[in-house]
Amino acid sequence: MEEHGTVNFMRLLSDESTRSTVSSDSCEYYQTEIFDQLPSVQAIRAEQNRQGFGEPCQANQGGSEPGEKISHGHLSRGPKDKTSTQPLRNLVMCIQGKRDARDRRKMQISNIGFWESWRRSQTINRMRIWAQMRGALSGLLPWQNTLHTIKGRFGVGVKAYFVFLRYLVYLNLLHCALIWGFILGPTTFYGRSNSSEPLRFGRNDSVLDFFLGSGYLDRSPVFFGFYTRGSLNLPCLNTPLLYLGGILTILFLSLIMVVRRTTVGYKHTWMLGKRYSMNVSYKIFCGWDFNIQDPFSATLKHSFIRNDLKLLLEEQSFSLREAQRTLGQRVLRYLLRFILNLLVLSLLGGAFYLIYFAITKSETKSEHWLGSLILEYLPPITITFVNLFLPHIFRKISSFEDYSFTTQVNATLVRSIFLKLASLGIYLFFVFIKQHKQCWENIFGREMYKLCIFNFLATFCNAFLLNYPRKLLQEKYPSSLLARLSGKQRFLIHFNVLDLVHSQTVSWVGVYYCPLLPLIGTVTLMATFYIKKFGVLRCCVAEQRMFRASSSSVLFHFMLLLGLLMAVATLGFTFYQQNQDAVNTNMTSCGPFGNGETVLNVTGVCVDSLPGPVQTTLHYLSSEAFALPLILAEIIILTSYVSRKGANQKAIERLKDMLVMSSSDKRFLVKQHATMLRQKRNTNRVRSAAI
Repeated sequence: MEEHGTVNFMRLLSDESTRSTVSSDSCEYYQTEIFDQLPSVQAIRAEQNRQGFGEPCQANQGGSEPGEKISHGHLSRGPKDKTSTQPLRNLVMCIQGKRDARDRRKMQISNIGFWESWRRSQTINRMRIWAQMRGALSGLLPWQNTLHTIKGRFGVGVKAYFVFLRYLVYLNLLHCALIWGFILGPTTFYGRSNSSEPLRFGRNDSVLDFFLGSGYLDRSPVFFGFYTRGSLNLPCLNTPLLYLGGILTILFLSLIMVVRRTTVGYKHTWMLGKRYSMNVSYKIFCGWDFNIQDPFSATLKHSFIRNDLKLLLEEQSFSLREAQRTLGQRVLRYLLRFILNLLVLSLLGGAFYLIYFAITKSETKSEHWLGSLILEYLPPITITFVNLFLPHIFRKISSFEDYSFTTQVNATLVRSIFLKLASLGIYLFFVFIKQHKQCWENIFGREMYKLCIFNFLATFCNAFLLNYPRKLLQEKYPSSLLARLSGKQRFLIHFNVLDLVHSQTVSWVGVYYCPLLPLIGTVTLMATFYIKKFGVLRCCVAEQRMFRASSSSVLFHFMLLLGLLMAVATLGFTFYQQNQDAVNTNMTSCGPFGNGETVLNVTGVCVDSLPGPVQTTLHYLSSEAFALPLILAEIIILTSYVSRKGANQKAIERLKDMLVMSSSDKRFLVKQHATMLRQKRNTNRVRSAAI
């Protein structure tokens, strides 16, 4: 007889895992002689003996369906509702297992009665209907086929960019609805004040006003100064309060949505872990969709699997190289990274000084209209070109720092987003300190309007005046020197995401001063989608080195959160500036907070008109006495979430241990089955020889 070695199964722990423990949950099997010999049962009994539990669990007769649940160490006799009501096609088991499950369900129907069986059948039908409706609605999502095509040709990373862009379109559409409900709607129905100028195209207006935001556009509903008090002038229902409520609602809902997307993405990344790697055999043998019949769809699926395998092999190769480094090599690597970071800081300082020089130069006047237009757009031009060239330099620097490709992308993203947000912050600072004119809110909104317009013009020119001619040159004259020097175009995800984050940050910062900026942002984002689609499918080739999009998606939304915080800080400074304007008689605000009104004055009048108990409650909520119970409530909520996190982590570890022991049981049963077959074969041979 052939000797069989004993195979020990163990699970490797990642950095996020806790101590591996053998699950103390018992499972019911058929009462057979081989039950006591299973490795999982031996491990459970050894663990129970160490913990002081001497009594083994009692095994009941009968098999268990995949729907049965474990409760307090024993299997309950009733099936789990979520699994027992699922269609058989959704159960992860072989055909014979599904047939057995179907027979067991028929037996249960005969035992539970007519009404219970009818209820379960209706539940299954409802689940099927909802699944079909979800599938139909997912097919109605905009640009779904385009995203599928991009994912097949360029991988999930490029698709993540377009999904992120579509999410921003949805967000800006929500902002447009709120702007109409809170600001534009009441102004349209109740009108403006009698002293307001009528909206008409004058003699001094020109086409350049639509690029500069002056003239006719300055008097239109695009900017802050258009919205004045109309006939809607109640103490708690007036134009200033509605304007303020609309802007605060936009920022609050944006905060909730961005934080939710960030936390959900982080949860998925944490569950996968840093050392997560899918089994290659699963990707190759189980990753194909056998429902595909179209040859083009099959080609896309084939490309997607190939790109996924590229990513997996790249990460494993880098991990192997990193594990083989010596101590001297690691010290040299950290020294090189320190020097390169000093170089990055020097480049950032130079970029900030260049932006300051452009802002100072833009104050000069020019008699010619073209020179005046260039000087007006000099700060946006400088910011755009700095944000265009420096990220490419950061990308080259990160390639020398010996990171994995995904880490290189994320490092470039962090440096570039700091550049973009800091450059925008410097621009806002100098615009604020130089506002000493009447209706400075319109002037500030005009600057945000010019930034938004120029960002879109830069995207359009980059696609059709740079990338597309470069692609035509490579197609018609591939052997020319210029075509070889330019090289193949690749869609740089991190740079394009930075442009989206910068545009959305400008929209959030300027929405108070330019209420129609979300509408302008929606139109430009939709046009950007088609421009980028043309650039990707027509001008670009697939990236040779792939990166995992799950971790980078968290970084995308975290950068959006930073931009939103900058918008909130800008709005707070605006309220402070309005209070200073009310004190200073030489400067008066315009728009809904004109005639020396401020946010505090308007809200104070509304609070004073409320009943006494409501005033007392509001004063208590805004006082320092409310801070203590608020802090206690936050502590309780955070404690409960930390406790849930610990419990979920322990449950995940126990499930992982059960998977390991299940593999051990299967191997043990296969070996025992092979041994029994050999014994039976040898017995038959002996009997044949005796006969």
